[in-house]
Amino acid sequence: MSNRSQSRGAGERPWKPTKADLAAAVGKTVPDVIAPGLDVLFVGINPGLYTAAIGHHFGRPGNRFWPALHDGGFTPRRLTPFEERELLEHGCGVTNIVMRATARADELDHQEFVAGIETLAGKVRRHKPKCVAFLGLTAYRAGFGHGTAQIGRQDEAWEGAQVWVLPNPSGLNAHFQRKDFARLFRALREAVRRAESG
Repeated sequence: MSNRSQSRGAGERPWKPTKADLAAAVGKTVPDVIAPGLDVLFVGINPGLYTAAIGHHFGRPGNRFWPALHDGGFTPRRLTPFEERELLEHGCGVTNIVMRATARADELDHQEFVAGIETLAGKVRRHKPKCVAFLGLTAYRAGFGHGTAQIGRQDEAWEGAQVWVLPNPSGLNAHFQRKDFARLFRALREAVRRAESG
């Protein structure tokens, strides 16, 4: 077992995967960060190779998820992927529609999305988050067959949870800038606060 494997978990020091680490990450999974009664369960499409190699969600440098969480008011400081378990203290969790890692999301097929949505539904029923926030409009449309869905809060609840769709935070998504992520994540945070007080 490598030192990296032994050090995973609390207090793990950030590290960068090698090309060999990335090649070995194909098909790997990343454990959910989840607990009962969360305010928000964030749902990615599937892990990228960098994320799977380090074993932590939204791991690639340049991914906007961690800055957006802080800018949107979910965390008091910007966390790193290696601190992902601290999300639970702030009422947030992370999972994916499809658990296996790929180099690109377009390597996934429709059946994987369908099966992933069924598995996710079970997690939502079991853990009962107040809100489920999908990170990627295209993935949400494909997974749910809502071809006209837009970014923001969706009209219908799902498995008892409010549903939001936010942009994919990948650095490859050039349609949204950091200020856009901050605004959209803040809108979700404010909706959660209103639900708590109302």
